[in-house]
Amino acid sequence: MNKIKRFIHYYKPHKKLFFADMAAALALALCDMFYPLVTRTMLNDYIANEKLPMLLIAGVFLAMVFLLKYGLGYFVTYYGHVMGVRMQKHMREDLFAHLEKLPVSYFDNHKTGSLMSRIITDLFDISELAHHGPEDFFLSFVMLIGSFIILLTIYWPLALIIFSALPIFLIFAGKNRLKLASTSAKSKAEVAEINSALENSISGIRVSKAYTAEDYENDRFAQHNDRFVKVRGEYFKAMGRFSAGTTLVTDILLIAMYLAGGLFCYFDPNFTIVDFTTFILYISAFTSPIKKLISFVEQYQNGMTGFERFLEIMSVPAEEEAQDALDVEHVEGHISFHQVSFEYEGSSEVLHEFSMEAHKGQKIALVGQSGGGKTTVCHLIPRFYEIGSGSITSDGRDIRSLTRASLRKKIGMVAQDVFLFNDTIAENIRYGTFDATREQIIEAAKAASIHEYIESLPNGYDTIVGERGVKLSGGQKQRIAIARVFLKNPPILILDEATSALDTATEIQISESLDRLSEGRTTIVVAHRLSTVMNADEILVIGQGRVLEKGNHDDLLAADGVYKQFWCKANNRI
Repeated sequence: MNKIKRFIHYYKPHKKLFFADMAAALALALCDMFYPLVTRTMLNDYIANEKLPMLLIAGVFLAMVFLLKYGLGYFVTYYGHVMGVRMQKHMREDLFAHLEKLPVSYFDNHKTGSLMSRIITDLFDISELAHHGPEDFFLSFVMLIGSFIILLTIYWPLALIIFSALPIFLIFAGKNRLKLASTSAKSKAEVAEINSALENSISGIRVSKAYTAEDYENDRFAQHNDRFVKVRGEYFKAMGRFSAGTTLVTDILLIAMYLAGGLFCYFDPNFTIVDFTTFILYISAFTSPIKKLISFVEQYQNGMTGFERFLEIMSVPAEEEAQDALDVEHVEGHISFHQVSFEYEGSSEVLHEFSMEAHKGQKIALVGQSGGGKTTVCHLIPRFYEIGSGSITSDGRDIRSLTRASLRKKIGMVAQDVFLFNDTIAENIRYGTFDATREQIIEAAKAASIHEYIESLPNGYDTIVGERGVKLSGGQKQRIAIARVFLKNPPILILDEATSALDTATEIQISESLDRLSEGRTTIVVAHRLSTVMNADEILVIGQGRVLEKGNHDDLLAADGVYKQFWCKANNRI
């Protein structure tokens, strides 16, 4: 019931349009019920008694009714769907806004394509239910009750026979609803898997071409497609049984009505052939709502299954702030880790009682073998993940006592895998500092040594970089990411292997930009090449989630420990 209440909540902003749509639908139903009554009067009175003027008036009146039906039908079809799309828009905005608030760990465990399916495909089914569901259900109820009352006034014994089929239909629909719900949920899950596989394959198209894996990708996608066909077939099988079963009930009803009506005409002089004709005309007013109810059951299952999947995401707890969380305005840049332990969901401990100190303006380098926890340290500072124990402080304040937004505004990050949006170079530099002027963007690009290259492009700063910056080289993407941080001008800088994927010449050029970027900022550097961190104020050698050694370059070499082993190996020394 709570699910229905939450669904109805999305009607509130559109209640005027909703009630106008329902009023127009009601008028349509009344027009359909009125037509057989006029026809009965024409047959019984105007034609039988040769009342030509009244017959013509009735004909003109019916023509006006049909014109009214045209206008009402247009209103219901157009504005009803507009209302459904607007509800879909609000749901999609709510869902996307909620996704933006979810912790990074949620996206570690959920496929992008699956989430896209919930935002697009599932919500389409919801909008169809939002429009057609109340309308079909309301019209079916009005037409069934209205036609039943009218038929009772004409000849009640035959009316009772006709409406005896309604309980049979309701029982049949109830028994088949659960099967429809189950198969509909499986169908949507498989659509999500197809979207996920498609997104994954298209994103990795260069890799599959490089390894001539097109046939493998085709086979893998075909497997998902085959599963979808199988599950969808189960849904259509359940729907076929439901639709065919209800059609059988209505067909049996027609046979019963024709036989009973013929017998009543034969044995009861009060039941005329005109009355029987009226009953036949009203059968459409009875079978039409049954068909609408069939459609309603299908739409309800599709829509509610989609809404349940919508609610699954909406029920995932968003990142919460402490009740007394502060919006920090000024940050000096003093970062401290105190006995921090952390593990990712479903994995072993990554950091164990890890401690680190970075004073204002210092450059702290993290080195060590892969998997030791270096990148995790970088992700914990902006609170992408919450620590298990210990504390992380910024200027002496536990970062959990600060709002995430205000903390992250004070941090700039440049990672090895730079993400650029499929937008212009200017907008990618501006990202996160949306009020920046073109002059400020250009100054940031100059600081990152990318301005001259941008100016050489035909469209300059308005050049579209392609999906994930595919039209740019690795070094160019890195420089745009650096320009983005220059523009943000944060007191804390995190460089997570920002040059490890570049060639030596490009790395030297990028390192110059990074050195300029690091000036006056507290900088945490994760380095793959030790030569890039020789000038760090302090180097921490990390292994198995712990600090194995720390000191400056010369001190660590003199200590003849793990760092020296790394250094000798990197420089081909024994």
